[in-house]
Amino acid sequence: MSTPGFSVVIPLYNKYEEIERSICSVLNQSFESFELIVINDGSTDGGDQLVEQIDDHRIRLVHQANAGVSAARNHGIREAQSPFIAFLDADDIWKPGFLATIYDLIKRYPQAGAYGTA
Repeated sequence: MSTPGFSVVIPLYNKYEEIERSICSVLNQSFESFELIVINDGSTDGGDQLVEQIDDHRIRLVHQANAGVSAARNHGIREAQSPFIAFLDADDIWKPGFLATIYDLIKRYPQAGAYGTA
């Protein structure tokens, strides 16, 4: 990555109906320097199989026994290879400019430890 990128972490637990929409909102970002780590937290509804069917080299599916959303996020942090981590829930979406906006905030306020938008 020429520009510092993001590790996007999505915890997944039984969100079959929503996960594809969430992933697509990440894949459609205008800021394209990211990896997407989906932590399957012991799903039983086939959501993990749906993730496996999405053909994009930026997606990595990691499995763990069900331990809860916080444990899944922490696992995602340990798996992250980019300098910045962004969290997204499996039933939420981002607008296409979200990561670009966060990256602009990082450049403008490098001393801050966390960034968010309204």
